[in-house]
Amino acid sequence: MTATTPTLASQYDPTVTETKWQQYWERHEVFKADPSKGGEPFCVMIPPPNVTGSLHMGHAFEETLIDTVVRYQRMKGKNTLWLPGTDHASIAVQTILERQFAAEGKTREEVGRGKFLERAWEWKAESGGTIVNQLRKLGVSVDWSRERFTMDAGLSNAVVTAFNRLHSEGLIYRGSYMVNWCPASQSAVSDLEVENKEVDGSLWHFLYPLTSGEGTMEVATTRPETMLGDTAVAVNPNDDRYRHLIGQMLTLPLVGREIPIIGDEFVDMEFGTGCVKVTPAHDPNDFEMGKRHDLPVINILNKDGTLNENAGEEFDGIDRFQAREWVVEKMRSQGWLGEIEAYKHSVPYSDRGKVPVEPLISTQWFVKIRPMADKALAALDDQQDPQFVPERWTKVYRDWLVNLKDWCISRQLWWGHQIPAWYVISETEGNITDNTPFIVAHDKEEAVYKANTQFGYEVDLRQDPDVLDTWFSSGLWPMSTLGWPDTTAPDYQFYYPTQTLVTGFDIIFFWVARMTLMAGHFTGHMPFDTVYIHGLVRDENNQKMSKSKGNGIDPLILIDKYGTDALRYTLVREVAGAGQDIRLDYDRDKDESLAVEASRNFTNKLWNASRFVMMNLGGQTPSDLGEPGAGGAALELADRWILSRYSQTIQRVREQLDAYGMGEASKELYEFTRGDFCDWYIELVKPRLYGDGPTKRTAQQTLAYVLEGILKLLHPFMPHITEELWHTLTAKGEDDCLALQRYPEAQNEQIDAELEQQFELLIDLIRTIRNLRAEAGVKPSAKIEAILKTDSDRELSILKATQQYIKDVARVDTLTLLHTDLSPAHEETAQTLSVAEAAEMVEAVAVVNTTAAPTASTVPTATIEEAAEEAIESAIAAKQPEASLSRVKSSEENDWRQMTGSIQTFLENPTRYFNGFFTNYKKPVTTLAVVLGAAMTLKVVASILDAFNDVPGLKSLLQLVGLFYSVRFGINKVFTAQERSRAAQQLQGIWSDIIGDRATAPQAEPTSTTPPSTTATTAVTTTVTTTVNPNPTAIGSNAEGITPSELIKTAQPAYDPKSDQRKMFAGVTGTVQVLIPLTGVVDVDALRAKLEKDLGKSEGEVKSFTGRLSNKGFTDKAPAEVVQGARDTLAEAEKQVKLIQERLAML
Repeated sequence: MTATTPTLASQYDPTVTETKWQQYWERHEVFKADPSKGGEPFCVMIPPPNVTGSLHMGHAFEETLIDTVVRYQRMKGKNTLWLPGTDHASIAVQTILERQFAAEGKTREEVGRGKFLERAWEWKAESGGTIVNQLRKLGVSVDWSRERFTMDAGLSNAVVTAFNRLHSEGLIYRGSYMVNWCPASQSAVSDLEVENKEVDGSLWHFLYPLTSGEGTMEVATTRPETMLGDTAVAVNPNDDRYRHLIGQMLTLPLVGREIPIIGDEFVDMEFGTGCVKVTPAHDPNDFEMGKRHDLPVINILNKDGTLNENAGEEFDGIDRFQAREWVVEKMRSQGWLGEIEAYKHSVPYSDRGKVPVEPLISTQWFVKIRPMADKALAALDDQQDPQFVPERWTKVYRDWLVNLKDWCISRQLWWGHQIPAWYVISETEGNITDNTPFIVAHDKEEAVYKANTQFGYEVDLRQDPDVLDTWFSSGLWPMSTLGWPDTTAPDYQFYYPTQTLVTGFDIIFFWVARMTLMAGHFTGHMPFDTVYIHGLVRDENNQKMSKSKGNGIDPLILIDKYGTDALRYTLVREVAGAGQDIRLDYDRDKDESLAVEASRNFTNKLWNASRFVMMNLGGQTPSDLGEPGAGGAALELADRWILSRYSQTIQRVREQLDAYGMGEASKELYEFTRGDFCDWYIELVKPRLYGDGPTKRTAQQTLAYVLEGILKLLHPFMPHITEELWHTLTAKGEDDCLALQRYPEAQNEQIDAELEQQFELLIDLIRTIRNLRAEAGVKPSAKIEAILKTDSDRELSILKATQQYIKDVARVDTLTLLHTDLSPAHEETAQTLSVAEAAEMVEAVAVVNTTAAPTASTVPTATIEEAAEEAIESAIAAKQPEASLSRVKSSEENDWRQMTGSIQTFLENPTRYFNGFFTNYKKPVTTLAVVLGAAMTLKVVASILDAFNDVPGLKSLLQLVGLFYSVRFGINKVFTAQERSRAAQQLQGIWSDIIGDRATAPQAEPTSTTPPSTTATTAVTTTVTTTVNPNPTAIGSNAEGITPSELIKTAQPAYDPKSDQRKMFAGVTGTVQVLIPLTGVVDVDALRAKLEKDLGKSEGEVKSFTGRLSNKGFTDKAPAEVVQGARDTLAEAEKQVKLIQERLAML
């Protein structure tokens, strides 16, 4: 039976794949948690987004981080629950609904509470699912069967229970205190819902006259309208300027009310004039001062921000900001206005209402926070519970717990959890007043029962119209979603406390601390073990995204363009460290992001590599093939290397994910997958895949094994594409999925650090060869010659063992390995030996081997090497007296060789010389003269040829010569230098078979007059060539069974660097020099012309930017980033000049 090769589309379509697997996961309830299965729990609660919201980049970032953590823990085998849900968002929903009613010409009071709430629930049903569906598009692995809403029945019960318990314990009370009042929403807001903004304002100086008529006092204020509610002026009792005035009276301008001068050490003598107006009803510091001095409290503001009758008839009903202008103008007209200073100061704004809040005394419900905060502090200090990642946020959290004030939890809204308190209005004439008695109960029935018991049966009850702060219910989220207050609920017993909370630093105070306060008080445990604090997603200009700036980036646009996995991978990869902000590049004109596009390219790379692997597995799955080496076949070097890198990667990725280093882990996987596996290992094994035998099967085994592991490693980051590829690779049915597989574990026995280091040399060498090819303009398909030199025995052994990889991947046809001995012990005799003499030494090695070895198969490698060394030493000693003569002879031979080589080069490629000629004579006049001279020369040559025709036989001889050179010219143009060289070697071999091989003839050894003790091995470059091992299994291993003739061929100098006159490009990797001959491969003159052109351009840039940076006007006045950019450009241009000059020197 023939196995069927799994098929993948030629191009990856993220839309189809991602939709398919999102539906599959939800349809099969893959992520449904089951506490009855036991195991180690891992529970995470989603930070509930507002039900009014839509997905923004902050949501996408946060949910991607959480999903990465959850999927990883699930694949580690933990019983995982990620619980989703949304928050009811009191203020946001109320604002939306009031706008809807306003568009209909109605107010909420006219509509009534009942109808208002009906509309709210209708709106929630219609529009509240928007963000939930968008979360689905992100591919989050939540348990949708447990989705919760902060106002559903179970959570509402938890809120009522918590309120009743706290009240019964004396930790919730009702009182009149100063609160932050939002005139826009007409509700109290907590300190955490106030955002302080720096504004350019004014500081107005007012003169208040002494009632005695003996002068004035000057005060300064940023809120002139509040003077209408002043009840005193305060000075520091230690201020000698005003001490004598304490106790006297002032007459308040515009109002005529007499107010006292009081002494209070709170007054800063250095600020302003040292005199401070006191408005206890509209400033928290003045409120406390008023309590200390028993001052009256005069409220001049209505809840909508207009002034009331206490401000005076003239200002009654006027908006606070208009009243400010009127007060200043009247103070000016009456002569009480002094200096007006420009003043930058902080103004508190309502986070929801977006308007300045007003400090206002109001009767509200409060939580007595100190006892609860002390429990949370004890857990932090004594048990380090919870732990913050990064750790620096621990101090921020602790400082906030230390400085907590009582929490105002009531809001003057209708949408939310209505406060479970009923007022006995029959005791206060049917109205709710500050003194109306109240009953706290779970429901109205219980409230009636308690009221009847306390006040009799003729009572009239009305529930408090206000609702609880949204953060009150959110503070119960980790407990209430698991069933609390029912502590016997299976989810609560198994999954609580939860393990990890992932959230932004901006809500540590809003939410994180609320949860620790509530959980610590009600359950005795912190609600989570670890708090991972992430940073912000900043825009392309590194600015914080906000609605007011209009610089948000819609993640759905990027998902539609590049795919969910691409966006997810980008967001995680950009994290440079836990808690760090990330910057997302974005082209707003095109709705494009280069960062997300790069991740999309990575998904394409993974898809294409997987497709290639599957096409070459012969329809077999990883389980069919077995683990690498199964069946007894030995692993090649490349197999062992990729397995070592694979286990090393697993080890590091697991360590990073366990420490919440998601960004570092994603980068590690990117480098291994794209680099080691796709770019290198697949390329290294392609020749084996196209062959047959055990080496092919081990390649298939290793490919399938590592690819499946990569898909598992990448799954938490890119769940959709990995699920699709895994199913195709493994041929699994619908009953199984990648999301539930075990995360790979490192196999320590596979790790070979030495082998990885050796392969680094191989990879660097191939990169160097590729770069040299590209710089020289060699076509990618063309095969070239490469010469590698090194003075390191270790590196030479690596090159020997991996030379087939170099030839295959770098497209090298002829590879020469040279050992350059540069050790100090050889320096003194380095100049006395020529290459020709070195060749004779090699011949001596052949003599030793043919005479001393009985049979090639029985000669140990070490014996061969020792014999070779002895022969070379003997040859060196013998050659010492003839060194001078040898140098002369070698010089003559080199001169003749160079001359004949030049003639041959001209005949092989004459057009190159003519091209160079016309390049050098570009001027029109010179060109014309040359053309005329050539015409005259041709005329003379033609006359001579006519004379030759008269000589008998000469004409035919010249025709034969012309035919010979025409054929040779054609051969040179049709066949490459390598092909011609191979043909010449074959012909030489045939000739040697006919006449015999001179190298095997006995040689007479000259006697040496130099004692052996004074000789040394030379520092000459000698050729080291080896027979390529088609199945390399170990670096440094020696072939066995070598014959004497093979040894002779191995030792013969196949390449003489001293006589090689070809133009080359050179590079260096480690101590290995890489030479790429260019003559006959590329047009050297054209390459030289191109480099000269590039050199001129780079030199021009150097000159331009050097001049610019020498200009003080530029360096002093231009922005720092512009100057630095110029410096960077200059450095790069100088680098290019040096590189091009080096390349030109080689040509």
